[in-house]
Amino acid sequence: MAARTGAQYIAGLKERAVEIYVSGERVKDVTTHPGLSNGVHSVAKLYDMQHDGAADDQMTFESPTSGDPVGQSFVMPKTPEDLARRRKMMRRWAQSTCGMMGRTPDFMNVTMMAMAAAGDYFAQNRPEFKTNIQNYFEYIRENDLVLTHTLVNLQRDRSPMPMPLQDSTDVALSIVKETDAGIIVRGPRVLATLGPLADEIAIYPARNHQLPPDAQGAYSFAFALPCNTPGLSFLCRESFDLGRSRFDHPLGSRFEEMDALVFFDHVLVPWERVFLLGDVELCNNMPFATNRNIHSGHQVVTKQVVKAEFMLGLANLMIQTLGSSQLPHVQQMMAEIIENLEVTKACLRAAEADAEFDQWGVLCPARFPLMVARNMFIRSYPRMAEILHLLGSSSLMALPTEADINGPLAQEINKYLGTDTTSAEERVRLFRLAWDTSCSAFGSRQVLYERYFGGNVEQNSVVLNNLYDKEHMTERIREFLMEE
Repeated sequence: MAARTGAQYIAGLKERAVEIYVSGERVKDVTTHPGLSNGVHSVAKLYDMQHDGAADDQMTFESPTSGDPVGQSFVMPKTPEDLARRRKMMRRWAQSTCGMMGRTPDFMNVTMMAMAAAGDYFAQNRPEFKTNIQNYFEYIRENDLVLTHTLVNLQRDRSPMPMPLQDSTDVALSIVKETDAGIIVRGPRVLATLGPLADEIAIYPARNHQLPPDAQGAYSFAFALPCNTPGLSFLCRESFDLGRSRFDHPLGSRFEEMDALVFFDHVLVPWERVFLLGDVELCNNMPFATNRNIHSGHQVVTKQVVKAEFMLGLANLMIQTLGSSQLPHVQQMMAEIIENLEVTKACLRAAEADAEFDQWGVLCPARFPLMVARNMFIRSYPRMAEILHLLGSSSLMALPTEADINGPLAQEINKYLGTDTTSAEERVRLFRLAWDTSCSAFGSRQVLYERYFGGNVEQNSVVLNNLYDKEHMTERIREFLMEE
């Protein structure tokens, strides 16, 4: 199968009877569920973009095995042009969602590509695991599947572990037993963003949630499964698509990607779907050794550039509408958003400019610019949302709905809510977008997501500090101190 269309993606979801629960009820069909269907159609739109004749060279490339056009995010980069084309493709998808869907399929596509390229790493565990990961990557590429993932065990006690990045395994997904058919797993995992909208789920170790040494055996593994595997269930948070119009909730009514806890009740993982098993050290080192977090970071920072551009454009239209663009404190806040955007763009460019071939023969973006951009965005995105609050002020509170615009007080709304530059309806439409970006349940989830989806700032700072080579700079200070 070549790159899928949106209709093919939706048809695939309808064929799968996945066990999904929202607000205490099982979802019969995610493609028609009122809290999920709009997110489904936003993902479908991404797939339709692969068939935009004007952008074919950006969105797809020729499969090395089938010769069919497959999604550009599956490419195994060998040249700077490969990285640039991949980034342009990821940017187009991010622009389609205003950067508000963080787990579009390209995130997992680049992740699994990196793992497959590093097949020899998995062979250190068992030789057949190299074949498994490479066959799996080819399978999802040729069938253009949507993947979710879940990396973190629930924590019963947040008391500090002996090492700063270690998690406890008191409440953890674990292996119950091994059989001739595969491994049997049982337990919970968090947090599967896009889970109810995905075809498959991957489970593997996180870079900033390390397994303790006593996790050997039962808790150390990596594998992938179809989302409709028996015994697998998804418990969703409440939907932030509130069934309102696109006028009232322009983002929540489109881009609900949903987050879910995942429960495994004696789930069979066939041997051909197992990639790592029973080796804590290989599991803990996998994100760094395979460079999968660098390639996913390339997707993340590309999305963050788009999201910062969205915030800047929105803020600028807000102050133009209110006539406040010349106020010094307003210009200071606008400059802060510009700084966030330009630093993020510079990190993305540096990562590509300094790309090098890794030990697996893949052209890999530079690690540290991406890590810095991701760490900074954890702090800068909540601040940009706060700036929208400060720029919008009471205009974010005095917000009629679409029904009000057409209701009994329509004449008063049109008379009094207009500005020197916009009509009342245009003003209300704009500030409903600002509200949905920074104040609504959907907007608040965006802030929380950016704070934590890639690990909290403290854990990420530990990783960055431990990996960064500071010694040659330190040696220069030692030499200076010795100078007469």
